[in-house]
Amino acid sequence: MRDTAVALTAAGIDNARFEARLLLSYAAGLSVEQLIAHGRDAAPPAIVSALRTLTARRVQREPMAYILGEREFWGLPFKVSPAVLVPRPDSETLIEATLGLMPDRQRAWRILDLGVGSGCLLLTLLREYPNALGWGVDISAEALTVAKSNAEALGVAGRATFRLGDWRLEGWAQGLPGPFDLVVSNPPYIETSTIDRLMPEVGRYEPRAALDGGPDGLEAYRAIAAAGRKLVTPGGFLLVEGGAGQAPDISGIFSSCGMSVMPFWKDLGGVERVVGAHH
Repeated sequence: MRDTAVALTAAGIDNARFEARLLLSYAAGLSVEQLIAHGRDAAPPAIVSALRTLTARRVQREPMAYILGEREFWGLPFKVSPAVLVPRPDSETLIEATLGLMPDRQRAWRILDLGVGSGCLLLTLLREYPNALGWGVDISAEALTVAKSNAEALGVAGRATFRLGDWRLEGWAQGLPGPFDLVVSNPPYIETSTIDRLMPEVGRYEPRAALDGGPDGLEAYRAIAAAGRKLVTPGGFLLVEGGAGQAPDISGIFSSCGMSVMPFWKDLGGVERVVGAHH
């Protein structure tokens, strides 16, 4: 573990010892507690070899979540692959906003997630609302495979429907079984010209289609807003995640499409992370 931490530190990775412990735990098939209990035991050659392979991947700045194949979100385990964005704590702000706006946990809400990815938003909401029905749309068939797998693992597959869709195409919202009580989305919002300057874990490994928001980073919001009044039932809500500094522009896009915008929700870092509108 010490040698791994040294290699990770040399690669410019923060929390190197913590990550080294995670990699060793994964390579050994042991929990962190078991590692501590067996810390003085000699490491079998097969585990040493496996750890070196994992370390080589992380040194190249491959995201830890892709190496381990899983990431926690809202206290739930989500399988991830390079086909989907890695779930992030910032996105939990959208879950918090939803629970505040829709306090009735037993109601049979109808929820749509645009750009469903791993399913972290939609499936978490289906867990929080046990009678809700959910639909997830994504441009990537590989991403939908991941989302379906997570739905099965989390016990909500019977209430989740997934379909291919591309909001860049005219008429993309036609055929969706709306309107919905809630539409959520964490769409691509990075300006095209800045993607290659992102930290390597993001720019080099995460799916570009889930990052690229066009020249100004706002293309997806325009498409979503244009269909918003048809997708959201009267009295329903549209909640989207945005990047730092984008909330006012997103709010303006929603207002221009005839939706009433609500105050922004900030993440734990103080960034105005979620923009909401209602019909």
